[in-house]
Amino acid sequence: MTFKTISVIGLGYVGLPTAAMFASRGLSVIGVDVKEDAVARVRAGEAHFVEPDLDIVMRAVVTAGNLRAVTVPEPADAFLIAVPTPIRDDHTADVSAVESALASIAPVLKRGDLVIIESTCPVGTTARAAEQLRRARPDLSLPDDAPEASDILLTYCPERILPGQTLRELVDNGRTFGGLDRRSALAARDLYTLFARGPMRMTTAPTAELSKLVENAFRDVNVAFANELSTVCEALGLDVWTVIDLANLHPRVNILAPGPGVGGHCIPVDPWFIHEALPEQTPLIRTAREVNDRKPHQVAERVVAVAERYRDPTIALLGLTYKPNVDDLRESPALQVARDLAQREIGRLLVVEPHVDALPAGLADRPRVELTTLQEAAAQADIVVILVAHNRFRSLDRGALSHKIVIDTVGLLTVPLVSM
Repeated sequence: MTFKTISVIGLGYVGLPTAAMFASRGLSVIGVDVKEDAVARVRAGEAHFVEPDLDIVMRAVVTAGNLRAVTVPEPADAFLIAVPTPIRDDHTADVSAVESALASIAPVLKRGDLVIIESTCPVGTTARAAEQLRRARPDLSLPDDAPEASDILLTYCPERILPGQTLRELVDNGRTFGGLDRRSALAARDLYTLFARGPMRMTTAPTAELSKLVENAFRDVNVAFANELSTVCEALGLDVWTVIDLANLHPRVNILAPGPGVGGHCIPVDPWFIHEALPEQTPLIRTAREVNDRKPHQVAERVVAVAERYRDPTIALLGLTYKPNVDDLRESPALQVARDLAQREIGRLLVVEPHVDALPAGLADRPRVELTTLQEAAAQADIVVILVAHNRFRSLDRGALSHKIVIDTVGLLTVPLVSM
């Protein structure tokens, strides 16, 4: 197939870099987002979040006229849906943004168009998308009712990127194309080969949907083991990092790193989609989620316990983002720890987060909570809690911490074992 115009619905952490990559290959790309501030930033050639090298690409493609942003979809040859799919408070999937995106593009669809869902979704979402489009546009056939001969092609193609390395991983990582028919999968593969170079596999839509969920459930289960191991070591008075380092000497053991919990837009969310569909068959997945969701509270409790040694402690919290060296606060366990401690008002909180300019909600309105520098926090604190292993924290003067209580949840200060 020949694609001249691509429309990307959702200009977030996935959609905007993807739109920029297609535009960098000379295609005409229309970015669509309901947030007017995000659209305005894109029109100015800027990203509205931090991602290495993205601003450079953005300025080039916007200046060249290859990428423009709007709030209402326009006709195109292919539509990529990359909108959020969070979970509700009861851990059920909220796919309303996907449904809204489908509703928004339905009026401008024409015969021969390709629709791709990139958003992480429960199994069966692509099939339900076909039903929704059929109701909205009964004049157009879909692959499930006209296999290999439909007017509209429909494929599920999950994203697989790591914030902080998005542009490289968009090009190099493998891609899965789950078509409602083979013709749809082939069309999606043809589209992504315009910039992607990683392995490409074609399969059915539900298989692709589940494979994406399984990727993150696998990581969640393994992180849960590491996090549970950290609580075991704490109870036994042992260093978890040394235990893991020694255990990983076994050639078939690879224990992951523990931390204050699990954050980001995928791992804390996606396993619930599997559990929601088959709760009786997924006790391990649920348990892993509960272990990881419980970890921020356990860290906060540990801080409270040591804070009781002081009449009015000053506590430095190093890091708020969900992972090192990004500005992403989504589902961040570090932020959960900070909010928990702020709510308890156990002392003065000095927050250090070099990737944000202001305290987020839940901290900004709390008394005795302030955003400060690493040097000031380390100098004034009685207790130093390391929540994120930012590179900028590696310059921390360990000597200056010798008379302070240090709770290192990420192993930043761990000294590697020396081979004899």
